[in-house]
Amino acid sequence: MLKLEPRPQPSKHWSYASPLLALAITVVVGVLLFAALGKDPVRGLQVFFWEPVKSAYAVGELMVKATPLLLIALGLAVCFRSNVWNIGAEGQFVIGAVAAGGVALLADRTTGPWILPAVLLAGVAGGMAWAGLVALLRDRFNASEILVSLMLVYVATLVLGYLVYGPWKDPLGYNFPQTKTFDAVTRIPKLMTGSRVTIGLPIALAGAALLWVFLFRTRAGFALQVGGLAPAAARYAGFSSRKALWTALLVSGGAAGLAGALEVAGPIGQLTPYVPAGYGFAAIIVAFVGRLHPVGMALSAVLMSMFYIGGELAQSRLGLPKSLTGVFQGLLLFALLACDTLIAYRVRWVRRTPAAAGAR
Repeated sequence: MLKLEPRPQPSKHWSYASPLLALAITVVVGVLLFAALGKDPVRGLQVFFWEPVKSAYAVGELMVKATPLLLIALGLAVCFRSNVWNIGAEGQFVIGAVAAGGVALLADRTTGPWILPAVLLAGVAGGMAWAGLVALLRDRFNASEILVSLMLVYVATLVLGYLVYGPWKDPLGYNFPQTKTFDAVTRIPKLMTGSRVTIGLPIALAGAALLWVFLFRTRAGFALQVGGLAPAAARYAGFSSRKALWTALLVSGGAAGLAGALEVAGPIGQLTPYVPAGYGFAAIIVAFVGRLHPVGMALSAVLMSMFYIGGELAQSRLGLPKSLTGVFQGLLLFALLACDTLIAYRVRWVRRTPAAAGAR
């Protein structure tokens, strides 16, 4: 029978190369998938990996998708490195968008530019408040942060639905479930004309730089990582696990809320039932493919946004379902998990002895 045995010393080189190997495996499986669906594999790969970068406008759309993915992944990396499993960043993203949208709807013709920072801060506060519920239940009642954060995603979606179908519904919107379009003074400035890329992109890149400094150049970041790797050693060193829990979840929630605010005050421009785009769940894959490192997550966010755009193009140009995006995301994650398992363990064939066979 086959048996997994821990390797004496896992390869450090392969630990960095495994995301590339996982991507190669994903591409190979994708080719087989296109062939099985009766589509040209070369055309399928072109839609996913060439079309999103073939022009300046296409690259701009790639950055639009990558911005929220990177921001959410940066916050999740803080959680995962401190061994806090926040799976509900999608809910924090949605509540951040709702809070930002609520402030944006207060604007009128006399409102000054001060409203824009208020919109972004409202998004951060909304995401932190939603993640704070998770921290409170974990801290006071030892509830699983995995289940609590995940269940709160559905609550956040229901809150959004109630508002856009009810009190915030645009009376001039032909009965569509959406708010009015936000006033120009509340909209996130674009980086350049002819592109939808906003200042959210440099904000996300600045966030990556700040996370690098926090994790690798501050005592607080060191304490979080020690608490995640060795809780007993962290307690012995005097690091507070309670403080680490609250810090990780509030930072993660704030980052997801900021991503939600940038999304609704930027490319979307209003609240609709389609604000939940799955970014919070996809950012989990972004974080792990990027090895929880700011630079790696920036690159993996671009890759994941290629999957999003490729899925949309595959739907319109190849007649494939849009769910193909999720298929490629799942393939990448499972390929990465398989590669990481084989880096830490080796597969051995163990001959079953007659005594062991008789015992079974």
